[in-house]
Amino acid sequence: MAKYLVIVESPAKVKTIKKFLGSNYEVLASNGHVRDLPKSQLGIDVDHDYEPKYITIRGKGDILAKLRKEAKKADKVYLATDPDREGEAISWHLSKALNLDDKRVCRITFNEITKTAVKDSIKHARKIDQNLVDAQQARRMLDRMVGYRISPILWAKVKRGLSAGRVQSVALRLIADREEEIGAFVPEEYWSLDAAFSVKGEKKPLTAKFYGTPDKKLEIHSEEEMKEILSKVREASFAVTEVKHGERSKKAPNPFTTSTLQQEASKVLNFSTTKTMRLAQQLYEGIDIEGQGTVGIITYLRTDSTRISDEAAQAASAYIGESYGADYVRPEKSGGQKATDKKIQDAHEAIRPTDIRRLPASVKDSLSRDQFRLYQLIWKRFAASCMADAKYHTTSVKIDGGGYRFTVSASAVAFDGFLSVYVQDEEEKDGNNITLIKGIGQDSVLTLKELDDRQHFTQPPAHYTEAALVKTLEELGIGRPSTYAPTISTIIARRYVAKEGKNLYLTEIGEVVNHMMKQAFPSIVETDFTVNVESLLDMIEEGKVSWKTVVSNFYPDLNEAVIRAEEELQKVKIEDEVSDVICEQCGRNMVIKYGPHGKFLACPGFPDCRNTKPYLEKTGIACPKCGKEVVLRRSSKGRKFYSCEGYPECDFISWKKPEADKKEEDGKPSENSKI
Repeated sequence: MAKYLVIVESPAKVKTIKKFLGSNYEVLASNGHVRDLPKSQLGIDVDHDYEPKYITIRGKGDILAKLRKEAKKADKVYLATDPDREGEAISWHLSKALNLDDKRVCRITFNEITKTAVKDSIKHARKIDQNLVDAQQARRMLDRMVGYRISPILWAKVKRGLSAGRVQSVALRLIADREEEIGAFVPEEYWSLDAAFSVKGEKKPLTAKFYGTPDKKLEIHSEEEMKEILSKVREASFAVTEVKHGERSKKAPNPFTTSTLQQEASKVLNFSTTKTMRLAQQLYEGIDIEGQGTVGIITYLRTDSTRISDEAAQAASAYIGESYGADYVRPEKSGGQKATDKKIQDAHEAIRPTDIRRLPASVKDSLSRDQFRLYQLIWKRFAASCMADAKYHTTSVKIDGGGYRFTVSASAVAFDGFLSVYVQDEEEKDGNNITLIKGIGQDSVLTLKELDDRQHFTQPPAHYTEAALVKTLEELGIGRPSTYAPTISTIIARRYVAKEGKNLYLTEIGEVVNHMMKQAFPSIVETDFTVNVESLLDMIEEGKVSWKTVVSNFYPDLNEAVIRAEEELQKVKIEDEVSDVICEQCGRNMVIKYGPHGKFLACPGFPDCRNTKPYLEKTGIACPKCGKEVVLRRSSKGRKFYSCEGYPECDFISWKKPEADKKEEDGKPSENSKI
């Protein structure tokens, strides 16, 4: 019997795919990339046609030795890395590192890890797509050039440990620009006016909003303007001048792309982009489900397409028809939209369940709490995308008096359609007083009961959240789905940006780095430049331009800017934040520093005084045992817990944040205090 070797990226896929393919197939994992540019140098020969120097990644020698041994025994080697540029490049590197004969090596891809998809991929094996590989090589080399040429300047001019990146520098600039907008914002005064009318024959009052005059909409900018309007309105008699009934539809949402999944998971589940991608990867690679074995329950998670396969659409339509009725089935051929935007990579589908009949409730016991919540979100969004639009009855009323107009409108669901499984906006659920409005006609008698005038001030733009930043990056065409989470993680890890609650705030060091990048490398942080690079990478993928042409056009200008920056940029010193903690060894105020595990306190007298202490974040809550302040600490595994600042004299400890001014019974913590 013929023997075949299948090489995947992740060990988590091995067991699942082996089960699908049977005993003639050996399935092994490369554990991601096996070759890369060296860490110790640029790794690109800029003097000899920009040839990259690839070396085996440290620690991958044993893996490659095992793969070579199995490849020699195999009649055919199938490279089954992820279905994107990165996956294609990993397959190419594997073929080079294993010295695989072109006749024996085949590239296979599948959008979902199911038996049907995996077996079908074997039937449609192909050669490695060199254009995809070249697009990834170009991205890697451009990023390496930016990182390795600019980062040393930041080390020299600011401090060691900083980095610059082609995408992260633009993301940082977006956040910095938003901070400037907020800082420069000047609030403007405006007023609102609501009128409550009693309607003859109705018990409840009708509240309408000020619109303006019957001819045009008016904005109220000052108290004087409001007083003038009130003086006329209070003495006026009012009449209904128009009642309009209508219908409107709300379209079903598209299934998730990587970007929209990250945004919705942030808003609905409060997940960071990194957490969302980690959980989605687990759902894609395979979950051990009771009675079914290990199976991938969602499709590939890195995509900006909203397309779904005809088979998936037909299966969804059949399920929806059986479970909800024929009226709920979306009339189009399939859910999702075709990719018409030139930025969209339509190689694979939107993110969806691999089986619409695998209901969230049926797999809940096999998933962690967060895995279940994410899967449920994906399932509901996909089901909704294959369902009919929601329909609403609408009513709008115009009320005139004293030369001014007030309006009120309402809507009520006539047919819930996709809302039966997926509601994004809670206000759609209520009828907005439509029952009262329905009874109003042009002959209704109205009496003004009350006027509610309120002063407001315009608000500055909101700080970026992770979800809002992802949305902006996508709208501007910066980066790709796979880059959003690591980009945000990097600027937070480098402390360019601080995350408080959901908001992202620019730090002092982020401000300095952004200023330097704008001053010395303006093209790098321009959104248009980054978008243009993505366009060039797409052209490489399509075979329209050589990757070496792109790289060779980019480097000379970068090199010139680096040389100029080394000479012209001034050195900037970032002062450490001084704490109120006194060093018990030398009496100085200790400063807050950052290490691999977060903040810590260090004596500024280093190297004469080498004293360091854990940084304890104060909570403002009194210890329920001794009355000192409760502080936030971290366990050896990085988990947050709360304890008394007087530890070890006071042994109060709790996983949960204690409530202010509330002592626990007998002075004992309510949680298991073993850390």
